[in-house]
Amino acid sequence: MTDPVVPGRLRDRPAALRLLWAILITAAIMIIEIVGGYLSNSLALLSDAGHMFTDLLALGLCYFGIWAAKRPASGKASFGYHRVEILVALANGSILVLVACVIVYKAVGRMVHPPTVEVFTMMAVAGVGLIANGISVMLLAGSGRNLNLRAARWHVLGDTLSSLGVILGGGLIWLTGWLIIDPLLSCTIAVVIVIGAFGLLKESVDVLLEATPRGIRLHDISRSIGEVSGIAAVHDLHVWSITTGMIALSGHVVVNAGNLSETDDLLNRIKMMLKQDFKIDHTTIQVESESYDEVGQIH
Repeated sequence: MTDPVVPGRLRDRPAALRLLWAILITAAIMIIEIVGGYLSNSLALLSDAGHMFTDLLALGLCYFGIWAAKRPASGKASFGYHRVEILVALANGSILVLVACVIVYKAVGRMVHPPTVEVFTMMAVAGVGLIANGISVMLLAGSGRNLNLRAARWHVLGDTLSSLGVILGGGLIWLTGWLIIDPLLSCTIAVVIVIGAFGLLKESVDVLLEATPRGIRLHDISRSIGEVSGIAAVHDLHVWSITTGMIALSGHVVVNAGNLSETDDLLNRIKMMLKQDFKIDHTTIQVESESYDEVGQIH
């Protein structure tokens, strides 16, 4: 999905600064919703405040992930610390699932004995949250393929939808008098949270398992390398993500006997093709002759 265009100066701000603004906004709205939820006796509003508390922790982790990923590579961490972003995204997804479970648990108890809710207080506080969360979504738009920033945006987007749901739910309670709408709304918020969480968890686990990145077919890459003039065969080919948007490739290519003197040119042609056709910059390719006897296991 293409990220929306962020208007004005928001688009030009560094990701870390925009994330910091989102953290401050989330903290302020969380406090307002805790007070408003207590005064209105609304579980939906308190659930949203609880969601925002975990989001505040999650956004803090995202900020830490961005900082850690910028640390340079070293002898101990030759690829650098890019995977910290993935670990943070994995932690955020797990936190979201836990929050959803707590919300559902609380909501089930209120379905049996729905308490009285101060509808107008509930809706007013949620309205403030909706506006503030909308600003945070704009701040975090344009995060592209960065899984860590996408995790932060999912948290804030979940808050925005929750605030909207609380407003609509308050209106329905006012019109119908059905107090059970409040806990049912809480469960709906939990479902929205879980949907976002599972997407983050799946992508995080795929990166950690070094699965072939989404949108890339290993067979297509192997075929394209094999079509380079002078290449007899391709084997032991692996493609994985170091972090989101940073794809790496390693493999072995067998060179025709008549082209062994042109291996440098062959490597450059393969690398250029991989960059242009598959957007893969980080490559490690071993060149072999047709008579080479492979030592070790071939994958």
